Amino acid sequence: MKIHEYQAKALLKKYGVTVPEGGVAFRPEAAKTVAETIQRFPVVVKAQIHAGGRGKGGGVKLADSSEAAERIAGEMIGMTLVTPQTGPEGKPVGKVLVEQGLDISKEIYLSLLPDRATTKVVLMASEAGGMDIEAVAAETPDKIIKIYIDPGIGIQSFHCRQAAFGLNLSPAAMKQFIPMVKKLYQLFIDYDCSLVEINPLVITESDAVIALDAKINFDDNALFRHKDILEFRDVDEEDPLDVEASEYDLNYINLDGNIGNMVNGAGLAMATMDIIKLAGAEPANFLDVGGGANAEKVANGFRIILRDDKVKGIFINIFGGILRCDELAKGVVQAARTTAIKVPVVIRMEGTNVEAGRKILADSGLNLITAVDLKDAVEKVAQLVI
Repeated sequence: MKIHEYQAKALLKKYGVTVPEGGVAFRPEAAKTVAETIQRFPVVVKAQIHAGGRGKGGGVKLADSSEAAERIAGEMIGMTLVTPQTGPEGKPVGKVLVEQGLDISKEIYLSLLPDRATTKVVLMASEAGGMDIEAVAAETPDKIIKIYIDPGIGIQSFHCRQAAFGLNLSPAAMKQFIPMVKKLYQLFIDYDCSLVEINPLVITESDAVIALDAKINFDDNALFRHKDILEFRDVDEEDPLDVEASEYDLNYINLDGNIGNMVNGAGLAMATMDIIKLAGAEPANFLDVGGGANAEKVANGFRIILRDDKVKGIFINIFGGILRCDELAKGVVQAARTTAIKVPVVIRMEGTNVEAGRKILADSGLNLITAVDLKDAVEKVAQLVI
């Protein structure tokens, strides 16, 4: 789960990390009030969306008065902001963050994230702060410091000193940086984060270390432990189909292709998307109904796929274990009878009660295409895109 910058900074403050003075505004007049509270100009008005690169799209602007902050906020709130991370469709802006401006001496990139290859937490840092870290990694990888932390032991002072020396920090800045990194690591562990990123972390002219930006993502599977974080969820930032799928406890991700797919199991989902591409098509979604799905859950997933206008065909690929093939067939038939199906559907299933499932499909009277194995399924899916 992603949260907004102003929410991430509230968490940073909770852990004693210094952030700029400011506040969120949902209306232009509220932005003026926040600016007046800061009392030092210029202030920065920042659009709040779940995407980076906001400055490149006009989502970060300076205001030299409270009236200017109100005017800029009025221009931003309600606009559709297009950045390199939103895609051409952009994201609507519903709120802005108004913060004090800073005299910046140095900008640093800093992040914590899990590294599955080493089963450790990696602390990444770079003097190329404020830039796209992907571009830095591709063009000048030597500018990125990576420090691996064993979660069984936790972060140690030498990890922080290694990063500080690699960033060429002054003694005054280093004195603040080391305890700050430890606080960030504790936040990362406490909240089961998948990413804590500050870009940039700035060093001011007076050697103060301040998190100018903040991005925090959380492991969805651990959110049951963090009810306070669930309150930060902004469904307006999510794909409507993703939101609906979460209400039915479906693992669904909307993609840009033309073949919808439904499976039971993440590994099978990845293989199914490969099969779709092998057939010359592109997957329109990732939909895992889970091993314990029933007919109703399958029907809900089927309806969500059909609501995507890009879908030109559907491939259902199920291995029946806990989810029996006859339950799958009942769900598909149930959904098909209550939904106007305007696209072909290919179904390949194996496992528990497979013959009973195939009989249910055959007796349904619906125009459903049954595949006997994966090779047959690939050929039939290929026909959908001709």
